Amino acid sequence: MPWSSLRAADTRYLTDTAWARDPVDQRLLYREQHGLRLAPDGRLLERRVLYRCADGTAFARKRVDYRADAEAPAFALDDARSGYREGLRLREGRREVFVQNPGETERSAWLDDAPLVADAGFDQWTRARWDQLSAGERLRLRFLVPSRLSAYTFSVQALPTRPDSGEQRFRLRLSGWLGWLAPHIDVSYATRDRRLLRFEGLSNLRDDRGERPLLVRIDFPEPAQPASAADFAALDAEPLRACRVSG
Repeated sequence: MPWSSLRAADTRYLTDTAWARDPVDQRLLYREQHGLRLAPDGRLLERRVLYRCADGTAFARKRVDYRADAEAPAFALDDARSGYREGLRLREGRREVFVQNPGETERSAWLDDAPLVADAGFDQWTRARWDQLSAGERLRLRFLVPSRLSAYTFSVQALPTRPDSGEQRFRLRLSGWLGWLAPHIDVSYATRDRRLLRFEGLSNLRDDRGERPLLVRIDFPEPAQPASAADFAALDAEPLRACRVSG
C-alpha cells in the first residue's frame, strides 16, 4: 500500500523520552519527547520531537518525514529561543537544504540526487548496515550539515566494547585528516534489540543565542512505549516558548 494512502487507523504510534545532559558536569540541559508513526509493517513514517527545558517548557520542535527517503528524511527544526531554523525539504521534486540564523533571512541551496544521510536518518542508515559495521568495516557516507548548506563525507566504524556490556558503539567522524580535528559523534545501541541507548557529541540544537551547537550526552533509558494518534498530534500542537538551556 502506498504510504500516501495510509489512513490513521492503518498506522500505529510509539512514544519515547530522552535526557540530554552536559557531558562534563552531568547537568540536565533539556529533555526530548519523541513521537513515532509507523506503518503496519513496522516501517517508520514520521517522527515528532518536542524539546523541553529542565522546567518542562517546550522551546523547540522537529518534524521528520521518512516516507520519501528513510536515510535522508525531510525535516524541519524550529527553536523558539533564538528563532534558529534548519531542515531539508522537497520542492518541485528536488531536495533543498535551508537554514535561518537569528536575525537573518533564510538561506537555502539545492542538493544533487546522490545518496545522502540527513538528521535522524543516520539511525536508519546504521541499522541497515549493522552487520558490516559490527564486523569491523569502516563505511563512508555523505552527511548533511544544514548550517553549511552542504553534505560532507564522513566515515563510520564500530568502537571496541566489552563483550559483556550488551552494547555496540559506532563513531561518526569527518573523513580524511579533518576527522582528527573536528568533533566526532558516538552512538551506542543495545546488541539484543539494536535499540538506540545513547548519543554523545554535538547536538542539532544550539546555545540560547543560536550561535554554537551544544555538546551533549543524550540517554534513551527506556524502550519506546505504545501511544495514540492524539499523543502524536499533541507534540505538533503545543506552543513553543523561550527558556534557558545553556549558560
